[in-house]
Amino acid sequence: MTSTDAAPRRFRRRAALTLATIVAVAVFVWAGQWQQRRMHDKEALRAQFDAAALQAPVALAAMPDSTDWNALRYRLVIAAGHYDAHRQVLVDNRIHEGHAGYHVITPLVLSDGRTVLVNRGWAPQGATRAALPIVAPPAGAVTLRGRIALPAAGFFELAREPATGPVWQNLDPARFAAATGVAVMPVMIEATAAPSGSERDDGLVRDWPAPDFGVDKHRIYSVQWYSFAGLAIVLWIVLNLRRVKTSSDE
Repeated sequence: MTSTDAAPRRFRRRAALTLATIVAVAVFVWAGQWQQRRMHDKEALRAQFDAAALQAPVALAAMPDSTDWNALRYRLVIAAGHYDAHRQVLVDNRIHEGHAGYHVITPLVLSDGRTVLVNRGWAPQGATRAALPIVAPPAGAVTLRGRIALPAAGFFELAREPATGPVWQNLDPARFAAATGVAVMPVMIEATAAPSGSERDDGLVRDWPAPDFGVDKHRIYSVQWYSFAGLAIVLWIVLNLRRVKTSSDE
């Protein structure tokens, strides 16, 4: 061991390094707190999902337009009315158990005159893209059970041209209303069974998986950001320790 290696160290703060460390720690802590807030938001959504599954279905017709739909997300509902088959939409590129297919979205005109979009289920893609599934809704009055979903909006698409034809790449109530001129409720119903009042099962798959809320992902990210903040402090301490020259070093 040389005399330099054995020299004592003294802590001396360097202004530039200290400023850079303060900025870095502040950024890392802010990022960790943001991830924690996201984690808590996702935990609240998961709790809402679990609670909704235990509650009895409510009648959709009893919910006024002023309803706080965010508070009723995932709630089980019963809806009665008749399907508007002429405005049915197939949402493309939906995967079920590794197979490509479509979500079948059909407007349901409620008994009170309002219209809600119903995701009736998943249908497999045909042998060719031109072979669309034949999934006409039942005629006449039907009563269905499902759960309230709040569709995502603001999809990324290469072109934002108005949708034409029965096959759409993405769909939300506002886009449907703009394209068809039909005012619809701001939610969608994910049907959980074939509607009563129909003569036969339509063969659609209604296996709605529980949403991946990503709670663990945000928890891991928050720990990472806080670890970066701790590492920055450790580096600041190490880099500010300087060896002190003694007479034997001269």
